[in-house]
Amino acid sequence: MTLTSSSIFIITVIGLFSIGIYGLMAIRNMIKAIVALQLMVKGAMLAFVLAGNINGNVQQGASMALTVIVADTIVAVIGMALAVQVRKHIGSLDIKALTKLKG
Repeated sequence: MTLTSSSIFIITVIGLFSIGIYGLMAIRNMIKAIVALQLMVKGAMLAFVLAGNINGNVQQGASMALTVIVADTIVAVIGMALAVQVRKHIGSLDIKALTKLKG
């Protein structure tokens, strides 16, 4: 079996997305959950680039990837800011500890 660049990209996309989903389901730390979400988004970004490459429209895939990078950075910054505030108020980054927030 020969591996083409497209099949390597598909394997990478599936791997990154799977690791991200596993991380979101198994990890209770907020920062680690944000990192797992970042892995999922990187897999989706590679899928956009691969789709653009397969269709022969590389520029469109690259522009979609750039849009995903910008949106992903905004989500990461807001998530980290939320994690800092939760740590300040609760004293823990455990997601289950968020049930203490009331009001």
